[in-house]
Amino acid sequence: MGLSIDEQKAVDRFRKGVVEPSMTNLVILDFWAEWCGPCKALTPVLEKVAADYADKGVVLAKINVDEEQFIAAQFQVRSIPTVYAMFQGQPVADLTNARSESQLKGMLDQLLAKLPIQPGGAPAQDIAPLLAMGEDVLAGGDAERAASIFAQILEIAPDNGPAHAGLIRAMLAAGEVDSAQQLVDALPPELAGDAEIVRAKAALELAKDKPEDSELAALRLAAEADPADMAAQLAYATAAFAAGNRDAAAETLLAMIAADRTWNEGAARAKLLQIFEAVGLEDPWVAAMRRRLSIILFG
Repeated sequence: MGLSIDEQKAVDRFRKGVVEPSMTNLVILDFWAEWCGPCKALTPVLEKVAADYADKGVVLAKINVDEEQFIAAQFQVRSIPTVYAMFQGQPVADLTNARSESQLKGMLDQLLAKLPIQPGGAPAQDIAPLLAMGEDVLAGGDAERAASIFAQILEIAPDNGPAHAGLIRAMLAAGEVDSAQQLVDALPPELAGDAEIVRAKAALELAKDKPEDSELAALRLAAEADPADMAAQLAYATAAFAAGNRDAAAETLLAMIAADRTWNEGAARAKLLQIFEAVGLEDPWVAAMRRRLSIILFG
């Protein structure tokens, strides 16, 4: 959106340090500077109150206006200290005039009575925006950042199945298959049946078949050379999906099913269904491929 690299970095720091924590907590956002005497007087008050209210879901975030001039400008900070309360990415109160411990606690008590903050954890509706953010980032191709978001969610809600699944899929997207397997091995037993976990496990099993580029090329050539060689077709389809080419994998498997749906006890159909599960049954691509499969099977 026209931001410089430094401005983009500033926005990312603010998102990670303030916006993301504010999705499930009430963040006291303090704009300050080293040279500001009143800021130094206010800091101990803010820190004490934040510590006293930590079990109520209150955290303190500090923005040095000299180091983060772009962020300060977005908040139109004209004097310091300036203090806001942030919840779910938005300012919900100006706390600047609360300079004493009792004043600050009084304002926080009013806010906490109105906002859906649950001490010791976050309600599902508060985690949902973070999950959506992680999925959007992962879909955009930034696997490392997506993994960081899902890991942060798990710090808030360690038993959240979609967050575990998202972290596994992010690790797979980053090419960290062994790390993804370790995550699966460490999953709590009660999450084994979670639909998103099942999907992530399916993706992991398929990712284990990812070949080197030269091997994939050889498998493709072998499949093209003899369309009747079902074993060669299946090997190529499996490798193609693991390498990220789901269209080639599906086209190959659909052609196999059309030619001989009973080959090897329906291995082509079983592989295609495994791919559907890994991608997600609600995915539009899966819906389109399932329609094509139905036409082949039932006319």
